[in-house]
Amino acid sequence: MQVNGRVVENPDHWVSFEHDRILFDGRPLKAKARRYILLYKPAGYITTYKDPDGRPTVYDLIQEIDTFVSPVGRLDLETSGLLLLTNDTNFAERLTNPDHKVQKTYLVKCADLLTDEALEQLRKGVELSDGMTRAAEVRRVRDSGKYSHIEIRITEGRNRQVRRMVEAVGSKVLKLVRTAIGPVEIGELKIGTWRDLAAEEVAVLSGARGRANASPTKSGSRGRARVRPSR
Repeated sequence: MQVNGRVVENPDHWVSFEHDRILFDGRPLKAKARRYILLYKPAGYITTYKDPDGRPTVYDLIQEIDTFVSPVGRLDLETSGLLLLTNDTNFAERLTNPDHKVQKTYLVKCADLLTDEALEQLRKGVELSDGMTRAAEVRRVRDSGKYSHIEIRITEGRNRQVRRMVEAVGSKVLKLVRTAIGPVEIGELKIGTWRDLAAEEVAVLSGARGRANASPTKSGSRGRARVRPSR
């Protein structure tokens, strides 16, 4: 993609259809209907449009979508779970700006049995190389053998934040799955498939329940729309 004559490969780069000249595959890109996609990203896929090392990208999973959408935030290579993609920059900014404190929920398999003290540390915030983390919601799902499985909800989006938080309390992440953003959950969607967000989901994520302007569109794999009640 080219923006004002400059090649842009960063999917998080914001553009203005009113002020920027945008070319995609050499053709002018015009504003299209807003699209909101929920993808169940598998591990082993990256969230950039192309990869010089030839690794699979999330765009390989949404080839039938007829408009360009960008990931709302990122999931690292080995993290799976809920990934939103959209062409609505205002929607994306609301979800990624930490000032809005939108919760992201993760299930974590830890390399050790975490003590109650370690969980309390995570709840209160831990010191990372880029500063203290905000308070988080953390609960023990179960302990199995020598591993703890925990659920953690954060309102920030720092690079590899959950992995670094677990390392800060003396363990490591063996498996990481994002299960929800705000009240919207993966539900019954199968890994590697996607669906359009329902109008209600767009509205609640936009902070404007009841006045979202998403139009019903055909999706690759519907699953069941699930909006978790507010806590």
